[in-house]
Amino acid sequence: MRFIVSTSTLLKQLQAVGGALSSSTVLPILENFLFRIQDGNLTISATDLQTSMTTSLPVETQENGRIAIPSRILLDTLKSLPEQPVTFSVDDKTFGVEIKAGDGSYKLSGENGEDFPKIPVVENASSVNLPASVLAEAINKTIFAVSNDELRPAMTGVYCQLSPQHFTFVATDAHKLVRYRRKDAHSEKATSFIMPKKALNLLKSSLPSEDVNVSVEYNNTSAFFKFGNINLVCRLIDERYPDYDAVIPLNNPNKLTIDRLSFLGSLSRVAIYANKTTHQVRLKIEGNELNISSEDIDFSNEAHEKLTCAYEGEDLEIGFNARFLIEMLRNLSCEEVSLEMSTPNRAGLLLPQGGDENEDVLMLVMPVMLNSYA
Repeated sequence: MRFIVSTSTLLKQLQAVGGALSSSTVLPILENFLFRIQDGNLTISATDLQTSMTTSLPVETQENGRIAIPSRILLDTLKSLPEQPVTFSVDDKTFGVEIKAGDGSYKLSGENGEDFPKIPVVENASSVNLPASVLAEAINKTIFAVSNDELRPAMTGVYCQLSPQHFTFVATDAHKLVRYRRKDAHSEKATSFIMPKKALNLLKSSLPSEDVNVSVEYNNTSAFFKFGNINLVCRLIDERYPDYDAVIPLNNPNKLTIDRLSFLGSLSRVAIYANKTTHQVRLKIEGNELNISSEDIDFSNEAHEKLTCAYEGEDLEIGFNARFLIEMLRNLSCEEVSLEMSTPNRAGLLLPQGGDENEDVLMLVMPVMLNSYA
């Protein structure tokens, strides 16, 4: 089997699907790309058995066939080559691969393409179309709140609820929660599933900047995304998601409204002086003044900053993990945010003010107990 392709074109396609590769030592073939040529078209696949990606591109060839090529050595070779045509020659008996580029010749050992795991196909699927920008925004706004706790597998993914009224994406790690809702996206029937974090990160990095439509197909076990020449299929997390609505407090009489970037800047500076274990900052609100402070008694470090804010409610003193608040504020794009609270031991809600009317974002953060009312 022999084919000719441009170095930059091939490298771009390999990098698009390379995130799905596995470093599994149990199945070494998963460290390979599968190259399959059919009628002048090269299809490249990568998988870790849970998530698979494929892409395709036209190449110069007269033959059909398949070969598994080691990913690391191939990527490193192409990255170091200038833009030029490269010729791949594959020995169908020994699975040896020779790459010729300019005056250079490089030989490596491939594996039988027939041994490569079959890329799953989603059968009996329901489908829906989403603009790439909506999907990218939903992933960006939620993925940072996903849990890494393998003992609670449901929370290691993003919960997707599709309904005729709207789409809702939810992520939580029990300390913080994000609910991202789109009113301009809907499906014919109501359904829900949990998307794993790795698949969402791959989607996030490969979604095009231009606003194309992404075809989403799903059944009880898998989800399939298609846009441009990229296909991604992943196994869904088969767990029951916690009842997130139950933890969202409904009655929050104390409402602080403040400039997002000013709040973020102050928190980032004050957090430097906080205890490195708890990252605790104290918010003390009196009238229209917000005092942000932190201390690390072990090292005699402390910091205080004052900000002007709009506030409705009784004077309040409440503690939060600064890292959670900073992360949330960074993942919002509005000018002003409001922090709605009830008591120092109940969750606070961070809500963007203004912005896209089709977008409904709610971020919940659990407080930490302050010494003054421990």
